[in-house]
Parts: sequence; structure tokens; C-alpha cells
Amino acid sequence: MIPVSVLDLSPVPEGSTTADALAATIELAQHTEELGYHRYWLAEHHNMPGIASAATSVVIGRVAAATKTIRVGAGGIMLPNHSPLVIAEQFGTLATLFPDRIDLGLGRAPGSDQITAMALRRNHASSDRFPEDVVELIGLFGNSVEGQPVRAVPGEGTHVPVWILGSSLFGAQLAAHLGLPYAFASHFAPDALEQAIAIYRERFQPGITDTPRFMLAANVWAADTEAEAIRLKTSQQQAFINLRSGQPGKLPRPVADISTVADPRYVAMADHALSVSATGDPGQVATGLARLIDRYQPDELILSSAMHDPAARRRSYEIAMDAMKSLHFAPCTAE
Repeated sequence: MIPVSVLDLSPVPEGSTTADALAATIELAQHTEELGYHRYWLAEHHNMPGIASAATSVVIGRVAAATKTIRVGAGGIMLPNHSPLVIAEQFGTLATLFPDRIDLGLGRAPGSDQITAMALRRNHASSDRFPEDVVELIGLFGNSVEGQPVRAVPGEGTHVPVWILGSSLFGAQLAAHLGLPYAFASHFAPDALEQAIAIYRERFQPGITDTPRFMLAANVWAADTEAEAIRLKTSQQQAFINLRSGQPGKLPRPVADISTVADPRYVAMADHALSVSATGDPGQVATGLARLIDRYQPDELILSSAMHDPAARRRSYEIAMDAMKSLHFAPCTAE
């Protein structure tokens, strides 16, 4: 049995507003809960016109309130942007309001450019303290100790599950050292994936968890026909090229042929970055997901399906869940 989850950046499609994007997130969360997805994670990004989940803990609270059973969390919170106490209070409050449903994935990157990072009132040295900040944060979620000078209220005693997120080897080493579950951002940064998995599993020391737990992030662009899936994927290809070109914007409309709107060199770059994916009709998506699971042996799969049309995105997650069921990987709805 392998749980399958959702990663949502609350994309803002061209021609729509952040209000539309957040409404689509709520609708998708409710839909994927009904389909049997295990978690619904949102990500912190700043100064990005095409992403509406910047105030991640606020959006998590709204999603949790609109759903009943699915776990809701951050994939992730960029801890260098915040003090551990503030995050402990925010997620402790969420865990108090929605018991046994809140997760906290932590990343070391700023989730923004350096100018925006400074606007967040953090400095370059913040990321250097990431390991210490993670330990401090976990401690604030623990039971209070007599004489403890700083307490997270709410927060203490909630024991919010913490995951380390990463796209390099650093996170794998830290997660292994602290005995924490680990999620790799292979949906956009696949180069160090295999080495990171090996380091995490080989060096894992029992800590917060007794055994390693690895989550693989993958893209899925699923539709009723291969041609439609390929067309829908072009929105994310364009968005990635725009971001890497220093021109981030709203999620572009799909096009019939990506080569008509982007230089082949940039398309190749985007396709490499997005290569951990399954694209196509139901049968092709089932085959693609099976290959990823067989190759990387994840303990959990989290799927990102960025599409311009919210209805097409919901359909993509339907097809992906049907594919998982066809592979006899039953969805998990409880931790």
C-alpha cells in the first residue's frame, strides 16, 4: 500500500485572479479528498504573480476547514523566512483546530529572490541556522518542561509531524541525522534525486521516526487523450521557462505546440526539470506512475498537476487516482 497525495501551489492562470485561484484550491481539495488522496500540501512562494499560496498557513487553515478527513499541510514552509516560534504558534494553532490532520514540511530555500527575502526581514545567514531552527521548532511542538523560558501557545504538546523537504543532498543528510521523514522536490529538480534517496536511506538514524520514510514528488498531466494531456502540459512548460528567464507571471494558457512559443533549447531545459512525471491518457499515466514507483521505491507519492483550467486539473487527479488503483496501490486516508 502506498499513499498518494496532492501538491498544490494555488496557480493563478492567465485571465483569472488570486481569488479565483484560491477558490479553485478549495474545490480541488474537496474533490481529491473524495477521491481518496492522503494529504493536501501547499507551498510557500513570495513575489510570484502566478502563485496564490504565499500566506501558506492561512490557506492551510481554509483548506482544512473546507474538508473533513484529508491531511493538510505545508510542502513547504521556508523556515529561513520565519522564526521557529512563529511557525510553532501558527501550526500549533492549526493542529489545535484540526487535530491529527496537520503536517509541516520544512525547506531551507527562501522561496523567493534575494530582494524579496530581505523584504521578509530575513538575512542570508538565516539558512545557515536551518538545522538548529528545525530542532528548536520540533522542541516547541513537544511537551512543556518546567522552567522553560519560551513556549509556543498554542503549539506545545501538539507534536505536529515535521518533514524535511529538499532538492539537494543537504536535506537528505539532515533528515537522516534527525530521524525525520523526507520529501524530495523531484517534480522540478530531479538531478540529485537518486543520490539523495541513497544517502537518506543509508544514513538514517532512528529519531522522531523509527524507520526512513521517503516521499517522491512527481508531476502528472493526465487527460482522456494523449494529445490533450500534452497540450495541457504546455502551461507548466511555459511557466517554468518564464521563471528561469526572470519573467515569472501567471500560469499561461496551453498551446497546441510548445515549439511555436518557446525556443527548443528552453523547452529541453524545462522538460529535463519536469522529467519526473507521468503524462498522457489513463493507460499512459498508469504506466508512467508504475515506472516511477518501481524505480525509486517511495513510501509515498505526492503529485503536482499544474493546469490552466481548474476542471482539467480535477480530471487529471481523477485519472491519476484511478491509475494508482489499477496498480493495486490502495490510497491511504489515515496516518
